Amino acid sequence: MRYFNTEGICRPDEHYMVSLDDRLSCIKNTLVDRKKYFVINRGRQYGKTTTLKALAKYLAGDYIVLSLDFQQMGTEDFADAPTFTHAFANVMLEALEINGLGDRKELIEPLTEILDRDGNSLKDLFVRLSRMCKNSTQPVVLMIDEVDSASNNQVFVDFLAQLRGYYLARDDMPIFHSVILAGVYSIKNLKLKLRPESEHQYNSPWNIAASFKIDMSFSETQIAGMLQEYEDDYHTGMDIQSVAREIYAYTSGYPVLVSTICKYIDEDISHDDASDSQKKPWSKHGVARAVKNIQVENTSLFESMIRHLDDYPVMKKMFQAILFQGSEFTYNPDVKEINLACMFGYATEKNGKVQIANRIFETRLYDYFYSEEELSNTIIQAAKRDKSYFIHDGRLDMETVMRRFVTAFEDIYGQNGESFIEDNGRKFFLLYLKPIINGTGNL
Repeated sequence: MRYFNTEGICRPDEHYMVSLDDRLSCIKNTLVDRKKYFVINRGRQYGKTTTLKALAKYLAGDYIVLSLDFQQMGTEDFADAPTFTHAFANVMLEALEINGLGDRKELIEPLTEILDRDGNSLKDLFVRLSRMCKNSTQPVVLMIDEVDSASNNQVFVDFLAQLRGYYLARDDMPIFHSVILAGVYSIKNLKLKLRPESEHQYNSPWNIAASFKIDMSFSETQIAGMLQEYEDDYHTGMDIQSVAREIYAYTSGYPVLVSTICKYIDEDISHDDASDSQKKPWSKHGVARAVKNIQVENTSLFESMIRHLDDYPVMKKMFQAILFQGSEFTYNPDVKEINLACMFGYATEKNGKVQIANRIFETRLYDYFYSEEELSNTIIQAAKRDKSYFIHDGRLDMETVMRRFVTAFEDIYGQNGESFIEDNGRKFFLLYLKPIINGTGNL
C-alpha cells in the first residue's frame, strides 16, 4: 500500500502525491520545447527533485535526458578546472549508463576522451560536449540538481560562463537543447556568495536563463485529488473538500507541510483516535492535531529557517516587525533580505506586500521569537502569574485580559515615552497573551 512520504523523492507507485501532469506539460511546452535554459529555485523540500525525476521520464520520448546531481560530486571535484572536467565527464557517463545509452559511441567517446588525458580545461570539456550533442540522434537535455552544492566554487561559475557562451553561439556550435538547474539558491545568489562585498553583487554569468514562473505549491484542488486516492484505498468517510481546504489553510500548499500533515493523521492520529467514534482523524480536528505536532518537531526545514534568521538579521527584524508590530513591507525583489526570504520559501508576495508564506511558518516564527524573549521579558512573567484569572469554564475572559495587561504594562513600562508604546505595544500584548492561551488555542 502507498503512504505519505516526507523524505526524498516521491514516486506515484509508492506514495500518495498530487498529480504533476499539468506541471510537467507546462514545463515541456513553454520551456524545454522552446530550447530554454532555466533554473528551478525553490525552498527546501519544495518538490524540486521529485519534479526533475518525473520530468526526465516525461521528456524521454522526445529527448535524451541526462540527469546529474551535484551532491554526487565532492568539494574536491571543484578544486580546479582539470579536476572538475574529469569528475563531470564521469557523472555524465554514469547518467548515460543509467539511461541505457552506454553503447552509444557517438555519446560515449567524446566523454571518454576527457578521461583518457590529464590537464583538461573547461574549453576542452565543452568542445567534446558540443561534438556529443551534434552527433546525437535526438536533442540532449541536461538537468543538474542540487546546484547549491557548487556554491562558493569559482570553477562552477566558469562552467556557467562556458554554457552561456555556447548557448549564445549554438547555431554554429551545437550544445544542449535545454539546460535545467535546480536548487534553493538562484544562480544570481551563487554569484553573490562568491564576490567580495565591495564588488557588484549581481553580475551573474547566467543572465540567459528564462524565468521559471510555474507554481510548485499544491492547490486545494490538487490536495483533494491526493486525498481522493487515499480515500479510495481506505474508505474513511472523510469530507475530502473540507479536509483539503483545512490543510491548505495551514500550509498554503507548501509541499512537505501538506505531506507531513497527512502523514501524521494517517500514521499517528488515526491510531490514537481509533477507539473514539466522536473524533474523526480526517477532519478539521485531525488536521489541527497534526499541525500542533508539527510545531514542536525539530525538522530540517525548521532548522534551516532558524539558521537563516541568524545568518540574515535584517530578515529576522522584518519578520519580527510583521508579527509583533503589524508592519507592512512593500514587495521588492531587489531588496536582498526580501529576495532571500521569498527564495527560501518563508515569505511570499500578496497584493504588493511581503507576507509570511503560511500559518505554520507564522506560528513557528512567533514561538521562536517568544522563546527568545521568555527569559528576559518582564511582561511574560506577569502573564504567567496572572494566568489563573483569565480562563473560566474553559473560555478566555478577554475583557479581564485587557484590563490586567494595561495595568501590568503601566507598572513595567509606564515611564517610557509614547514612541516606545507605539513601537512595542502590540508586541508586548502578544507576548502577554501567549502563555495565557498556550495549550488551548493559537494566536
